[in-house]
Amino acid sequence: MNFHEERFPSALSLGSGGGPERRTEIVTLSNGFEERNSPWKQSRRRYDAGIGMRSLDDLGVLIGFFEARHGQLYGFRWKDWSDFKSCKSSAVIDALDQIIGEGDGTTLAFQLIKTYRSGEASYARLVRKPVVNTVKIAIAGDAMLEGQHFTVDALSGIVTFVIAPPLGTSVTAGFEYDVPVRFDTDRIEINVNAFNAGEIPAIPVVEVRV
Repeated sequence: MNFHEERFPSALSLGSGGGPERRTEIVTLSNGFEERNSPWKQSRRRYDAGIGMRSLDDLGVLIGFFEARHGQLYGFRWKDWSDFKSCKSSAVIDALDQIIGEGDGTTLAFQLIKTYRSGEASYARLVRKPVVNTVKIAIAGDAMLEGQHFTVDALSGIVTFVIAPPLGTSVTAGFEYDVPVRFDTDRIEINVNAFNAGEIPAIPVVEVRV
Protein backbone atom coordinates (compact mmCIF):
# COMPACT_ATOMS: atom_id res chain seq x y z
CA MET A 1 0.00 0.00 0.00
CA ASN A 2 1.13 3.57 -0.69
CA PHE A 3 1.57 4.78 2.87
CA HIS A 4 4.19 6.94 4.60
CA GLU A 5 4.64 6.46 8.34
CA GLU A 6 4.96 10.22 8.68
CA ARG A 7 2.63 12.16 10.95
CA PHE A 8 0.94 15.32 9.74
CA PRO A 9 2.32 18.21 11.87
CA SER A 10 0.37 17.88 15.12
CA ALA A 11 0.51 21.63 15.75
CA LEU A 12 -1.62 22.09 12.61
CA SER A 13 -4.03 19.20 13.21
CA LEU A 14 -4.70 20.64 16.71
CA GLY A 15 -7.10 23.21 15.30
CA SER A 16 -8.64 21.03 12.60
CA GLY A 17 -12.25 19.98 12.45
CA GLY A 18 -13.62 16.54 11.66
CA GLY A 19 -14.80 13.25 13.07
CA PRO A 20 -16.31 9.82 12.31
CA GLU A 21 -18.44 9.06 9.28
CA ARG A 22 -20.84 6.17 8.72
CA ARG A 23 -22.60 4.94 5.59
CA THR A 24 -26.19 3.84 6.09
CA GLU A 25 -28.45 2.55 3.33
CA ILE A 26 -32.12 3.30 4.05
CA VAL A 27 -35.10 1.83 2.22
CA THR A 28 -38.55 3.22 3.04
CA LEU A 29 -41.22 0.51 2.68
CA SER A 30 -44.72 1.07 1.33
CA ASN A 31 -46.13 0.92 4.86
CA GLY A 32 -43.83 3.75 6.03
CA PHE A 33 -41.43 1.56 7.97
CA GLU A 34 -37.72 1.63 7.17
CA GLU A 35 -35.07 -1.00 6.59
CA ARG A 36 -31.60 0.21 7.47
CA ASN A 37 -28.31 -1.46 6.63
CA SER A 38 -24.65 -0.46 6.66
CA PRO A 39 -22.06 -1.90 4.26
CA TRP A 40 -19.29 -0.58 6.55
CA LYS A 41 -18.30 -2.58 9.61
CA GLN A 42 -15.79 0.11 10.61
CA SER A 43 -16.47 3.85 10.62
CA ARG A 44 -14.28 6.28 8.70
CA ARG A 45 -12.95 9.67 9.79
CA ARG A 46 -12.85 12.88 7.79
CA TYR A 47 -10.98 16.07 8.68
CA ASP A 48 -10.16 19.51 7.28
CA ALA A 49 -6.42 20.18 7.39
CA GLY A 50 -6.93 23.82 6.45
CA ILE A 51 -8.66 24.90 9.64
CA GLY A 52 -5.53 24.48 11.80
CA MET A 53 -3.45 26.99 9.81
CA ARG A 54 -2.83 30.35 11.47
CA SER A 55 0.02 31.89 9.48
CA LEU A 56 1.78 31.85 6.12
CA ASP A 57 4.53 29.78 7.77
CA ASP A 58 1.89 27.15 8.64
CA LEU A 59 0.73 27.28 5.04
CA GLY A 60 4.28 26.62 3.84
CA VAL A 61 4.58 23.60 6.14
CA LEU A 62 1.30 22.19 4.85
CA ILE A 63 2.25 22.68 1.19
CA GLY A 64 5.57 20.93 1.81
CA PHE A 65 3.79 18.01 3.45
CA PHE A 66 1.20 17.85 0.65
CA GLU A 67 3.89 17.82 -2.05
CA ALA A 68 5.91 15.12 -0.26
CA ARG A 69 2.77 12.93 -0.21
CA HIS A 70 2.15 13.62 -3.93
CA GLY A 71 -1.37 14.77 -3.15
CA GLN A 72 -3.67 11.77 -2.71
CA LEU A 73 -1.05 9.20 -3.69
CA TYR A 74 0.50 8.46 -0.29
CA GLY A 75 -1.29 8.05 3.01
CA PHE A 76 0.07 9.35 6.30
CA ARG A 77 -0.56 9.48 10.04
CA TRP A 78 -2.93 12.01 11.57
CA LYS A 79 -3.37 12.92 15.24
CA ASP A 80 -7.05 13.39 16.06
CA TRP A 81 -6.84 15.59 19.15
CA SER A 82 -10.41 14.74 20.12
CA ASP A 83 -9.75 10.98 20.11
CA PHE A 84 -6.15 9.72 20.32
CA LYS A 85 -5.96 7.70 23.55
CA SER A 86 -7.23 4.37 24.85
CA CYS A 87 -8.67 6.32 27.78
CA LYS A 88 -10.41 9.68 28.21
CA SER A 89 -8.46 12.60 26.75
CA SER A 90 -7.95 14.05 30.23
CA ALA A 91 -6.79 10.74 31.75
CA VAL A 92 -3.40 9.03 31.85
CA ILE A 93 -2.91 5.90 29.77
CA ASP A 94 -3.08 2.69 31.80
CA ALA A 95 -2.47 -0.94 30.83
CA LEU A 96 -6.02 -1.77 31.96
CA ASP A 97 -7.77 0.74 29.65
CA GLN A 98 -8.99 -1.65 26.95
CA ILE A 99 -9.66 -5.39 26.75
CA ILE A 100 -8.04 -6.64 23.54
CA GLY A 101 -8.57 -10.36 24.02
CA GLU A 102 -8.58 -13.42 26.23
CA GLY A 103 -5.75 -15.88 26.56
CA ASP A 104 -6.18 -19.46 25.38
CA GLY A 105 -2.67 -20.73 26.11
CA THR A 106 -1.85 -20.82 22.39
CA THR A 107 -2.50 -17.46 20.71
CA LEU A 108 0.49 -15.11 20.68
CA ALA A 109 -0.78 -12.19 18.57
CA PHE A 110 -3.54 -9.74 19.54
CA GLN A 111 -4.86 -6.72 17.63
CA LEU A 112 -5.08 -3.42 19.52
CA ILE A 113 -8.73 -2.41 19.88
CA LYS A 114 -10.60 0.53 21.34
CA THR A 115 -14.20 -0.15 22.36
CA TYR A 116 -16.81 2.60 22.46
CA ARG A 117 -19.88 1.98 24.63
CA SER A 118 -23.26 3.63 25.09
CA GLY A 119 -25.84 1.76 27.10
CA GLU A 120 -25.86 -1.86 26.00
CA ALA A 121 -24.47 -1.06 22.54
CA SER A 122 -20.77 -1.02 21.70
CA TYR A 123 -18.37 -0.62 18.78
CA ALA A 124 -14.88 -2.14 18.60
CA ARG A 125 -12.49 0.04 16.59
CA LEU A 126 -9.36 -1.61 15.20
CA VAL A 127 -6.28 0.45 16.06
CA ARG A 128 -3.74 -0.02 13.25
CA LYS A 129 -1.36 2.88 13.93
CA PRO A 130 -0.28 2.97 17.59
CA VAL A 131 2.25 5.60 18.60
CA VAL A 132 5.69 4.12 19.29
CA ASN A 133 6.63 3.73 22.97
CA THR A 134 3.11 4.46 24.26
CA VAL A 135 1.69 0.91 24.37
CA LYS A 136 1.20 -0.65 27.81
CA ILE A 137 0.06 -4.25 28.18
CA ALA A 138 -1.21 -6.34 31.08
CA ILE A 139 -2.25 -9.97 31.47
CA ALA A 140 -4.78 -10.65 34.23
CA GLY A 141 -3.92 -7.20 35.61
CA ASP A 142 -0.16 -7.83 35.75
CA ALA A 143 1.88 -5.32 33.75
CA MET A 144 4.11 -6.74 31.00
CA LEU A 145 7.38 -5.24 29.72
CA GLU A 146 7.78 -4.35 26.06
CA GLY A 147 10.80 -6.06 24.55
CA GLN A 148 10.83 -8.67 27.32
CA HIS A 149 7.29 -10.03 27.36
CA PHE A 150 5.84 -8.62 24.14
CA THR A 151 6.54 -6.59 21.00
CA VAL A 152 4.33 -4.10 19.16
CA ASP A 153 4.12 -3.69 15.39
CA ALA A 154 3.60 0.07 14.94
CA LEU A 155 2.61 -0.52 11.30
CA SER A 156 -0.35 -2.78 12.09
CA GLY A 157 -1.18 -2.45 15.80
CA ILE A 158 -0.55 -6.13 16.49
CA VAL A 159 0.88 -7.10 19.88
CA THR A 160 2.87 -10.34 19.92
CA PHE A 161 3.75 -12.11 23.16
CA VAL A 162 6.86 -14.19 23.77
CA ILE A 163 4.73 -16.67 25.75
CA ALA A 164 1.03 -17.07 25.04
CA PRO A 165 -1.28 -15.66 27.75
CA PRO A 166 -2.71 -18.50 29.86
CA LEU A 167 -6.21 -19.85 29.26
CA GLY A 168 -8.96 -17.56 30.53
CA THR A 169 -6.73 -14.59 31.33
CA SER A 170 -7.77 -11.09 30.27
CA VAL A 171 -5.36 -9.29 27.93
CA THR A 172 -5.61 -5.51 28.31
CA ALA A 173 -3.85 -2.52 26.81
CA GLY A 174 -3.37 1.23 27.01
CA PHE A 175 -1.97 3.29 24.15
CA GLU A 176 -1.95 6.41 22.00
CA TYR A 177 -2.72 6.07 18.30
CA ASP A 178 -2.86 7.93 15.02
CA VAL A 179 -5.44 7.70 12.24
CA PRO A 180 -4.22 6.46 8.82
CA VAL A 181 -5.39 9.04 6.29
CA ARG A 182 -4.71 10.62 2.89
CA PHE A 183 -5.50 13.96 1.33
CA ASP A 184 -8.89 13.84 -0.35
CA THR A 185 -7.81 16.24 -3.10
CA ASP A 186 -4.99 16.55 -5.59
CA ARG A 187 -5.24 20.32 -5.64
CA ILE A 188 -4.71 23.12 -3.12
CA GLU A 189 -5.85 26.53 -4.30
CA ILE A 190 -4.47 29.40 -2.25
CA ASN A 191 -5.08 33.12 -2.46
CA VAL A 192 -2.49 34.76 -0.21
CA ASN A 193 -4.45 38.00 0.06
CA ALA A 194 -7.54 36.10 1.12
CA PHE A 195 -5.48 34.04 3.56
CA ASN A 196 -4.15 37.23 5.20
CA ALA A 197 -7.74 38.41 5.47
CA GLY A 198 -8.72 35.26 7.35
CA GLU A 199 -10.08 33.13 4.50
CA ILE A 200 -8.47 29.71 4.96
CA PRO A 201 -8.64 27.13 2.14
CA ALA A 202 -10.44 23.86 2.81
CA ILE A 203 -8.08 20.90 2.56
CA PRO A 204 -10.01 17.64 3.03
CA VAL A 205 -8.39 14.59 4.63
CA VAL A 206 -10.02 11.15 4.77
CA GLU A 207 -9.23 7.95 6.67
CA VAL A 208 -7.94 4.97 4.67
CA ARG A 209 -8.12 1.24 5.36
CA VAL A 210 -4.75 -0.31 6.15
